[in-house]
Amino acid sequence: MNVLPSGSAKQSVTLLGATGSIGVSALDVIARHPDRYSVHALTAHRNVARLEQQCRQFRPELAVLDDAREAGELQQRLHASGLQTRVRAGRRALEEVAGDGGSDTVIAGIVGAAGLASTLAAVNAGKRILLANKEALVMAGQLFMDAVVRHGATLLPLDSEHNAVFQCLPSGFRRGELVERGVARVLLTASGGPFRCLPTAQLAHVTPEQACAHPNWNMGRKISVDSATLMNKGLEMIEACWLFGLPGERVDVVVHPQSIIHSLVEYVDGSMLAQLGNPDMRTPIAHALAYPERIGSGVAGLDLVAAARLDFEPPDVSRFPCLSLAYQALEAGGDACISLNAANEVAVDAFLHGKLRFTQIADLIQAVLERLGAEPVLALDDVFSADERARSLARERVGGFLQ
Repeated sequence: MNVLPSGSAKQSVTLLGATGSIGVSALDVIARHPDRYSVHALTAHRNVARLEQQCRQFRPELAVLDDAREAGELQQRLHASGLQTRVRAGRRALEEVAGDGGSDTVIAGIVGAAGLASTLAAVNAGKRILLANKEALVMAGQLFMDAVVRHGATLLPLDSEHNAVFQCLPSGFRRGELVERGVARVLLTASGGPFRCLPTAQLAHVTPEQACAHPNWNMGRKISVDSATLMNKGLEMIEACWLFGLPGERVDVVVHPQSIIHSLVEYVDGSMLAQLGNPDMRTPIAHALAYPERIGSGVAGLDLVAAARLDFEPPDVSRFPCLSLAYQALEAGGDACISLNAANEVAVDAFLHGKLRFTQIADLIQAVLERLGAEPVLALDDVFSADERARSLARERVGGFLQ
């Protein structure tokens, strides 16, 4: 994993997914250090109001929205206020702004498969990438990591778990050489989500609002549901394997309800290193932005006396089978992880719109995986083809589940 040396020059940042929870937290950190960071570009899906407010505060050169009409509306508002920000629209514009020469750092915060192409554009431009889009590695792990090496990009993990692992690994480590450096295994911690103690019989009747009420973290709706099903931890397991060059059997998951320990690394001598902190995404964002230095994040220090206790338990995969499905997809190889991710995105969306019960999310994913098997992935076109194939099958199957 390449790491750029620190320097006195101000970093120019492009933020993909500026209006989501990662984007808002990242801009909070950036605003605390105007001497270190400037904002080159901000992108969003549809949240025009929030993007307008962000443009007024950070005055980027570029802003990107999905919809051309909304982009035109935002352009008029900004110019009427005297701002020179240029507003563009569409996926092509998103990829171009991710790879243009106006920034040296790209924060990849777009959730789901929609963030893959733009994140790869930043990789292909050889940039410093702060990765919060785990689906990029779940869908295109080998292709993605090969591109990082080929283009000399710098990849720093932004997910709290992977950032915690990164902080606990040997200094100067090389991806794929951790076992030789004495790493026995990585442990990703999971809160267990809002339904950890809910009786199994009640899981089929939980609502989207209940699933999105995470006990510790403030996150978007999709990732909150993934946390409730433990699929988020499955996707993070796959991401960790690609990030650090480890096989699935060396990446375990442990439920830690307090979300104080964000992940751990166990060494062959019996030592175990852990990264602790209050559950706030500004901590890993600040760490990755300034690495190898440290800067203030706005997060209060951890009061161990107030925390009082740290509990751990194994994940209950009989109640939350999505975690097992992720391990199965990783072992199957080929495009199985692409199918896993695509089916999950369709299933979660169906659940959020009342078309699927909570317990049927895993059922739908398993049905898609069993139907499609695992085909080789040799190029990016294979990734997108497999993604669309799995999505189409998942959409076809949704209707039959509630009948």
